Formats: sequence, structure tokens, C-alpha cells
Amino acid sequence: MALREWTKSNADYGRKLFNFGIEGARSGREAFLNGESLTPFLSESVRNALKPAALGACIGVLGSYPGYRQKSICRALAYGLLGGAIGLGAGFAWESRRLTASAGGSALRNISRVRDEHWLTKHPIDYA
Repeated sequence: MALREWTKSNADYGRKLFNFGIEGARSGREAFLNGESLTPFLSESVRNALKPAALGACIGVLGSYPGYRQKSICRALAYGLLGGAIGLGAGFAWESRRLTASAGGSALRNISRVRDEHWLTKHPIDYA
């Protein structure tokens, strides 16, 4: 097989893997949401993630104070924002974990199906 054919074959295979993975993620999302819109689910997840964000902001502010007397308001604010962002991200990831698992599992099933088909075309089984 020439380099050009091999490259085209692998590019087609990669494109097919990608497309079937995206299709699987979409079907997993739809199966999880049961026909409902994604927006209310995401807004509820963000609303529930605000508590960990506030906790992270408080921990960031408290962690910014050094042991000596020189305290910087800008430093405390920056650490508070960083802690809040980390808390919001962790809280949102936790709240949306079921949706992520559904979409990821469906995508992996589709990708496995494509990989199996690809392997069988490269290694045909002759039962005769």
C-alpha cells in the first residue's frame, strides 16, 4: 500500500471514528434528557454549583493571607476568584456527571463498533 493510499485510508477511518463518536454522544445526551431541553438542566447544574463556588472563594481568600502582617487586598481578591472558579468548575462537573456518563458511554459504544468493523475488514474471518 502506497503512502498516499495509507494516509487516505487512515484519514477516512479517523473521520469515521470522530463522526460516530459525536453521533453517539448526541444520542446519549438525548437518551438522558428524555426529549427535554438541555438549557434547564445546565442552568440547574450551575445553580447547584454555586455553593461549592462560594466555599472555594472563601478558602481562596483565607489561603491568601500570609503568616506575617502584610496583607494585600488584591492578592486576597485574586485567590478568592481563583478558588471560586475552581469550586464552580468542580461543582458543575459533579452536578452534570450523569449526563456526561450517558453521553460518553454512548460515544464509546459507537466508537467500539467502528473499530470492530475496521478490524474485521483488515482481518476477514473465513469459516469455510
